[in-house]
Amino acid sequence: MEGSLGFLFLTFLIIPFPHFFIFCTGHTHSEVHCIDSERHALLNFKQDLIDPLNRLSSWTVDGDCCQWLGVVCHNLTAHVKELHLTTFYPLGDFETEEQYEAYERSMFGGKLNPSLLDLKHLNYFDISFNNFSASPIPSFLGSMKSLTSLNLSYAGFVGLIPHQLGNLSNLLYLNLRSNNLQGTISSVIGNLTSVISIDLSENELGGKLPRSLGNLCNLREIRLSSNKWSQEIFEILDSLSGCLSDRLEILDLSDSQLHGHLPDELGVFKNLVELSFQDNSISGLIPVSLANLPSLTYLDFSYNLFNGTLPQNFGQLKNLVKLVLWSNSISGPLPVSFGNLSSLTYLNLGNNLILGPLPVSFGNLSSLTYLDLGNNSISGPLPVSFGNLSSLTYLDLGNNLISGPLPVSFGNLSSLTYLDLGNNLISGPLPVSFGNLSSLTYLDLGNNQLEGTLPQNFGQLSKLETLFIYSNMLKGVVSEVHFSNLTSLRTLSAAGNQLTLKASQNWIPPFQLEFLSLQSWNLGPKFPPWLCSQRHLKSLIISDTRISDVVPPSFWNLSSQFTILNLSHNLIHGEIPVILFASMIDLSSNHFEGPLPCISSNVYMLDLSNNSFSRSISHFFCFRVNEHKNIEYLDLQKNHLSGKIPDCLMNWNNLKVLNLGNNSFNGSIPASMGSLTNLQSLHLYKNKFFGKLPSSLKNCEKLVTVDVAENRFAGNIPSWIGHRCTSLMILNLRSNYFHGHIPKELCALASLQILDLSHNKLSGSIPRCVKNFTAMATNNISNDHLNSYRSFDHNGYLIPLPLESALLVMKGNIFEYSTILQFVKSIDFSKNSLSGKIPVEVTSLQGLQSLNLSYNLLIGSIPVNIGTMGLVECIDFSMNQLSGQIPSSMSSLTLLNHLNLSNNNLIGKIPLSTQLQSFEASNFIGNKLCGPPLTDNCTTNGVKPNRRSKDNSGLEVDWFYVSMSLGLVVGFWGVCGPLLFNKQWRMMYFQFLDHIGYKLKSVVL
Repeated sequence: MEGSLGFLFLTFLIIPFPHFFIFCTGHTHSEVHCIDSERHALLNFKQDLIDPLNRLSSWTVDGDCCQWLGVVCHNLTAHVKELHLTTFYPLGDFETEEQYEAYERSMFGGKLNPSLLDLKHLNYFDISFNNFSASPIPSFLGSMKSLTSLNLSYAGFVGLIPHQLGNLSNLLYLNLRSNNLQGTISSVIGNLTSVISIDLSENELGGKLPRSLGNLCNLREIRLSSNKWSQEIFEILDSLSGCLSDRLEILDLSDSQLHGHLPDELGVFKNLVELSFQDNSISGLIPVSLANLPSLTYLDFSYNLFNGTLPQNFGQLKNLVKLVLWSNSISGPLPVSFGNLSSLTYLNLGNNLILGPLPVSFGNLSSLTYLDLGNNSISGPLPVSFGNLSSLTYLDLGNNLISGPLPVSFGNLSSLTYLDLGNNLISGPLPVSFGNLSSLTYLDLGNNQLEGTLPQNFGQLSKLETLFIYSNMLKGVVSEVHFSNLTSLRTLSAAGNQLTLKASQNWIPPFQLEFLSLQSWNLGPKFPPWLCSQRHLKSLIISDTRISDVVPPSFWNLSSQFTILNLSHNLIHGEIPVILFASMIDLSSNHFEGPLPCISSNVYMLDLSNNSFSRSISHFFCFRVNEHKNIEYLDLQKNHLSGKIPDCLMNWNNLKVLNLGNNSFNGSIPASMGSLTNLQSLHLYKNKFFGKLPSSLKNCEKLVTVDVAENRFAGNIPSWIGHRCTSLMILNLRSNYFHGHIPKELCALASLQILDLSHNKLSGSIPRCVKNFTAMATNNISNDHLNSYRSFDHNGYLIPLPLESALLVMKGNIFEYSTILQFVKSIDFSKNSLSGKIPVEVTSLQGLQSLNLSYNLLIGSIPVNIGTMGLVECIDFSMNQLSGQIPSSMSSLTLLNHLNLSNNNLIGKIPLSTQLQSFEASNFIGNKLCGPPLTDNCTTNGVKPNRRSKDNSGLEVDWFYVSMSLGLVVGFWGVCGPLLFNKQWRMMYFQFLDHIGYKLKSVVL
């Protein structure tokens, strides 16, 4: 019988439309037949059931009900005593959606007919795993006094728990788990004096537990998890006190919105075997009274707010088998007494604040099979005694501060299947003994400080499926021997080491990988031919691996199987002859050439920057023009692309990042770029675009970055930028032909951090409303909103994309900012024709780091309170017509490291400060200034002194007037002297004057 049922169950799992379901049948003697009244009751009950697959086809009018599926009769009296009408949920999960849909279609529905009341001897009723979502639990069930077991779990009942159930005085087992029950529990539940087990988990019950629960002296198991009790935990425990507390063995209040501190009175439940308060908000210390529960075998306090240290007396729980305290705020060292928990098989203390070394006594936990101490602050070396845990199958010590070498004794853990030591400070070589871990399927040693070479006997780990050794300091050569028996390997992540792979040209690895990352290895100069044998490879990352070859056609034939493909930062050349399909593609920083490859709609991220791609991109953007593209990130900067941007971007509206910078594009921006309504980052810098910015861009209201610098755009700066692009943080219009005034509408950009309008033809005054640039007025950082959209979701994991970058002029030079871009706050209006005064409102931008107003026509004085701009590092006001003195407040700008005030009309003394006197004199020339760093000294009034010398009597001689007088005397006697003393010269001179006068007269006439 059992064998045939097992076959039917397996059949149900395999076929999408199951025709067989498991039921109990009556084990009756052949001469015993069911009672007519009970048969009629069952047939009436069947009429109100919805049976979509006709599972109760054997329930016929003339049949023997004791032989019907799901019916169990008494062997002697023939009374129906059990009804098994559950729809069994298969073990494990469904393999296909069709199987799950078939399972749902097999469920009973409808309603429960009161004819069940005629089954006077029914003591077991199970209708679990069905769908009665349209009806509440019938109150008539409370009149079925013979019931000892009632199972309505996973049946979709709704509404309140009928108080009539409190009349079932013979009930031993009540299971209402996982329905849609609401409201409170009636106090009449205290009338179930015989009940042994109650399960009300996974409903929407709330309110307070009735104190009458404490009167159920026979109750051994109560499960109330996944409800909305929202009580203090001590109130719950108080409700359960009484005779119940002496006998209760299982208490489950997981996921119940409980809070408060756990009282010491918990120790009164002396017979507790299982205790779970998982996933609540219980805080405070774990009470030491827990050690007074000698029968406790299972304890789960995970996902709470417990703090403080672990009780030192935990070692008294000799029968404890499973202890789970995952994800709390437990701190302090691990108690040495844990080594006394000789029965412990499962210990999870991960994701806490535990610190200090691992106790050597942990090596005494000989029964331990599962140990998770990951995500803590455990430090010090790994104890050699860990090698004694011969039963251990799972060990997670990742994300700690463990240091020192790996013990050779770890090679004794022959039962270990999962080992995570990643993200620690472990140093030294990899022990050869690790090759003895023949049961390992998962090994993570990534992000440590391991040195030396990779032992060859790693190649003997035939069951190993996942190997992480990335970000270490491993060196040397890896050969075919290292992989000789890794037939099960599916994931290999070894990036960030200095290893060299040497394999023959005809090597075919014994594995078929799905994920491979060998970034920074030496795989070149030839493209590794063995990669072409990996028919299941989905993610390939071999960036910066010294490959300087052409990609073979056999590799491109595999391109459709990839989801992640990263060949960046190599010297790979040649054309890409295929359509690219991978979701995430990074081929940047190579020497790829020819036209851009076309992409399928599967691509989400594409980086082809810093290559030698050329020609038009019309075929790229217009490929399958009516097909919607899912791509969100596109970077084509730093290539040799040319021509116009085609007007076929309508189906690219998932784009968030578009970078076409540093190419040779020309023409105007197509109107269809305005259809990119999700666009947040637009880079068109350093091309030959001309015309006006299209008004259709006003539809791109999510823009955070706009960089169109170094083009030939003209016209007025559009005012709609301030109205529509309210999230803008970077606006760079440098080196174009924009003219007219700076629109006041830009002042609405409260999030703006970088504004560069330099090298244009702007005129008029600087708007006083610049004070509305809120982000520049504070020293708060943007929390990296600039890069919040730069990630790629791959199978639930967020993979970061390249950071937002910008070319900014700072201190007279162009710098590219990326990693610290979110911290930069800058205004550059230089090299325009701006006039008027520097508005005093500029000084309210106290988070500003760079202010460049040079090469304009600004007049007036420097704002007196410029010293309030305490974070400014760079000021350039050169080549203007500023007048007055340098404000003394400028001496308080302690972060200032670049200042240029040259070629203005400034006067007076340069204020004294450590900063101002450290600059070159050239930064102040072209003014009427004095004092250091200039060589001109100043009087007390700040006026440049006359240069005089003193004679012996102390009188000063002004040599300017002396030299002027001497010049007059020499000039007079040099010309007039000969005329006075030589008569012939005198006569010739006057004849010359007469002749000149005659000539002038004739000309006038």
